[in-house]
Amino acid sequence: MSINKKPVGYLPDECPSFVELILFALQQIVVMFPATVLVALITGFHVSTTIFASGLATLCFILITGKKIPLYYGSSFSYISAIASIMGAEQFSHLALNDKISIAQFGIVMSGFISIIAGILIQKTGRKTIDKILPPTVTGSIAIIIGLSLAANAMNDAATYPSNLAVSQEGLAQSMAWVIAIITLVSTILYSVYLKGRLSQLPILFGLFTGYIAALIIGKITGIPFVVFDTIKAESFFNIPEFTFPKPSWAAIGAIMPIAIATIPESTAHVYQLDIYVNDLAKKKGSEKRYNIADKLGLNLIGDGLGDIISGFIGGPAGTNYGENISTMAISKVFSIPVLIAAAIITMVISCFTPLINLVYSIPTAVIGGLSIYLFGVIAAQGITIMMDSKVDMFNSKNMAIIAIILIIGLGGSFGFEGNGMIPMFGVEFPAIATAAVAGIVFNLLLSIGTKKENE
Repeated sequence: MSINKKPVGYLPDECPSFVELILFALQQIVVMFPATVLVALITGFHVSTTIFASGLATLCFILITGKKIPLYYGSSFSYISAIASIMGAEQFSHLALNDKISIAQFGIVMSGFISIIAGILIQKTGRKTIDKILPPTVTGSIAIIIGLSLAANAMNDAATYPSNLAVSQEGLAQSMAWVIAIITLVSTILYSVYLKGRLSQLPILFGLFTGYIAALIIGKITGIPFVVFDTIKAESFFNIPEFTFPKPSWAAIGAIMPIAIATIPESTAHVYQLDIYVNDLAKKKGSEKRYNIADKLGLNLIGDGLGDIISGFIGGPAGTNYGENISTMAISKVFSIPVLIAAAIITMVISCFTPLINLVYSIPTAVIGGLSIYLFGVIAAQGITIMMDSKVDMFNSKNMAIIAIILIIGLGGSFGFEGNGMIPMFGVEFPAIATAAVAGIVFNLLLSIGTKKENE
C-alpha cells in the first residue's frame, strides 16, 4: 500500500514552529552575511552598521510590500565601483571617514527614488508592458550571468587560507583550504539531495556546520588557524552600530544614483524566479491559492527603493534583494515571510554584540567558498528555469541573438579587463551586468519591430 506524502516546504504565508523558524532564519543569515560584509569592507563603510542596515531594510521591505514578497535585502555589488569612486575621490581626500560615508549616503538615498519611480510606472502600466521590455530571454539571461559572474568569487574563497603564515606553511594551507571547501560543498549537496522530511530544509546550515567542524579539526592537526574568534576587537560586549547621516553632494548623485537603473532587470529576474518556485511548491502541496508574485514587480521595486533610502539614511550601502537567499529558499523550499522577518531581527541583534559578529566572522572563507559554488550555480540555473517555464523558443533567431549578447557582454565584461566587472568604453567604465542588461533590452525592442505584424 503506497502512501502519498505531501512535499515538505513553507509558502510565504505559512509559519514554521519556533525552533524551525530560528534555524531557517539562521540559514538565511549565513548566506547573506559574507557578501553584505564584503561590500562594507571594500567600500570602507562600517561593518556593524551595514549589517544592521541590511536587517532593518529587509524588515521595512517586508512590511512595505504587505508581507507578500519573500525577499531579503543585502548590500549590492552593482554599486561598489560607484561608491568606491566617491570614497576615494581626490576632492574628498581631506575628509574624515564618516564625512566620506555621509557624502556617499546621499547618492545612495537618491538612488532609492529611481527604483520607487520605476516601480510606480510599472504599477500604472501593468505587467504586459514590463514583459515587452523585460521578456524571459532578458530576465533569464541576466539571472544566468549574475550567478556565473560570481563564479570567480566562489572559487577564490574556496582557495583562501589565513594570512600571515610562514612561507613554508602556505602550500599546505591552500591545500587544506581546498579540502575544507570540498567537504563543505559535497556535504551540502548530499544533504540537499538525500535528507528527507524537515531535515531536507536545512542543507545549507548543515553544510556550514560540517565545513566548520572540518576546519576546526584540520586547524587542530596542522596548527593553521582557519577558525579565529577575535576578528573584531572592541572594548565592550555590547556596541551600538556607528550611524552616520547623508550630506548633499552633486558628485554622489552623479556617480551613484544612475546605478539604480541597472539593478531593475536584476530585481525583475529575482521576482520572476520566486514566482515560479513558490507556485510550483503551492501546486505540489495541493494548494489552490495562486501567489501572483510576478505581478507585484512594481511593488517590489518600490520596496527596494525604500530599502535603499532606509539603509543609506543610517550609513549602510545601497542594496537589492539577494539571489543567494532566493537560491537557499529554492533549495530548502522555505519561502516563509515570518522566517525572513526573524532573520532580519536576528541580523540587527547580531550587529550590536561583538561576540556574535565575531562568531559569524569565525566561519572560514573556504567554507563560504564551498557554499558559494553551490549557491551561485543555483542562481544561474534559476535563469534557465525562467526561460524553460516561459517556453522560450531556442530556435528563434531573435531569442538567440538577445541571449547571446547578454551572456557574452555580461560574462566577458565580468572576467575581462582586469576582472573588475567594469567595461572600459569611450573613455568611461560601464558595469558589465548593467551593460549586458541594457544591451539586451535595446536589442529586444529593436528586433521586436514588425514582429507583431508578421505574427498577424
